[in-house]
Amino acid sequence: METQAQTPIERRDPATVMRLSRLGSLHQCRLSFMRQLTRRLARENWSFSRPVFDIDVNGVGRAVYIAQGPDRAYSLVAFAHDLPPGKRSDRVIAEAWDATFALFDGIPTEADIQRLSQNVPLQEAGRVTESELSLSRANRSVRLWDHVVEALANGQQPDVEQIYQVGYLMRTTAVYGSGKFGAADREKVADRPETQAPFQVEMLSVFLTRTFVRDLVQHMANVKGGDQAARLDPEIARWLGIGNSTGLGMAPFIVNHPVLFNNWIMVREEAIARVRSLEVASEAEINLFRDVFERSKLSVSWWRSEHPIQVKKLEALNADLRLVAEHLRKDNLKGHRPWDRLVTWSEAALSEEGQEFLASLILEPYGDLVDGLASCMADSRSQAFVIDGTKSIRQTRDLIRETYAWALDLDWEARENCARAWYVSEEKLEPRLGERFDEPIAEYEQPLAPARDAAAAFAALRDWDGLTPVAEFLLHHPEHRHTIRRVQMTPSAPFGEIRDNTIGAEVLPIDMLRAKLSFFGATHFDPRSDRWVRICMYSGAPYPDELTSENADFWIYPMGPV
Repeated sequence: METQAQTPIERRDPATVMRLSRLGSLHQCRLSFMRQLTRRLARENWSFSRPVFDIDVNGVGRAVYIAQGPDRAYSLVAFAHDLPPGKRSDRVIAEAWDATFALFDGIPTEADIQRLSQNVPLQEAGRVTESELSLSRANRSVRLWDHVVEALANGQQPDVEQIYQVGYLMRTTAVYGSGKFGAADREKVADRPETQAPFQVEMLSVFLTRTFVRDLVQHMANVKGGDQAARLDPEIARWLGIGNSTGLGMAPFIVNHPVLFNNWIMVREEAIARVRSLEVASEAEINLFRDVFERSKLSVSWWRSEHPIQVKKLEALNADLRLVAEHLRKDNLKGHRPWDRLVTWSEAALSEEGQEFLASLILEPYGDLVDGLASCMADSRSQAFVIDGTKSIRQTRDLIRETYAWALDLDWEARENCARAWYVSEEKLEPRLGERFDEPIAEYEQPLAPARDAAAAFAALRDWDGLTPVAEFLLHHPEHRHTIRRVQMTPSAPFGEIRDNTIGAEVLPIDMLRAKLSFFGATHFDPRSDRWVRICMYSGAPYPDELTSENADFWIYPMGPV
């Protein structure tokens, strides 16, 4: 008798996945952009060199780090500065930093480095060219920096507990790419295998920046300690990542790029569905899952925050981890569809934080099954998307209702439902979120409230004949073009729309920030308010000179304390 094939598990409903509270609970996974990069660098046997390290006794100078791949090279050109403490600020309006960087397309000449030295330290006030792929800057975590320099200068190793708690010696305050300030547009590198996936340029820049920071702190310790200075233990150095301070400038990205964001979310959801659909798990797969679960508990134990919202989320996550551990003592993950069984249990037993943590974790044993999906995460189509004017009014109303039914029931005249407004700061040309009824900002509002706009378009369509082409409606109401364009994208991009109010009194922009940063591969989210967050990148990763196929992937999960 033939065994009937089991029906595959479907992706989760966008109405569930795309709520802001859940997006604000996402965790890194094996599809995250940092891990895609390190796997590729190891698989293709990239080589790394440092032809220039010209830093003086005050920690001022320049350095160049070259990453050589199979077809081309990329170079991080770094400038170290002697920054007075009073000028050190993570705010976007800062005008000076401890270090500034550009990722150069190729290997720079001395003339290139000289040109960059006159512009990169100025950041926004300078200009780069299409030879540069990204522009960035970073500040020291002063207390940990001073501790590490002092310890090494005295011939000792730094206190690992301080390193676990902070996680980085420098934090970037911006990593600009895709045409900003004269840098090359995304189109220049979009078809290259190594940069086809999203944000690979930026991830490479940060990966090389981390090496520069390690080398710079060692240099400063050597200057201070002379012959007695110790070399930073590589095991300790590995847990020094790169911090990042991210504010409101990143939040509108996921609203303004619905197809790209859909691709990220849909790929993750497809990966989760594929693993849940597996009929059985092998002993090796179960053991790998249990191993990364145990290691992930250690990483969570190092996660610190003083923000009340994150404190509660961490309490929930730690409680969830105890529940998972207890559940895994009872369920050996043998038998029919173990991963679907585990996820189904989590939906009833855990918080959203714990559910998404576990959903990411079950992907880890299945690189062969899910890693190929990374090729679907870029967006090469939406820029060319054209509204189909032949669609009927009835079809258009149905599309709006399908995605925004929840928004059609809201009273958009109520102050609590439109309390906030997104606008662009004139000073820095950066997005801001203001109080609509307390500040004179309404006339400067940006179109970052798709739910409200969808409700408005739906209301405007109400009295039109259902068989009329939508093109005729748009001739009379061009103010709704952006909404009609978005809703026509949703059949092929069902995960592109946030299913929450982005201008309501209760909106938390940090949920949008975390959603995006989780796909970077960030860990240890630490909100400093509801509008900006600090994270850590590459903590635990091998340095370029240590990178192998054996350590290029699971470095995100600590093996144990040093």
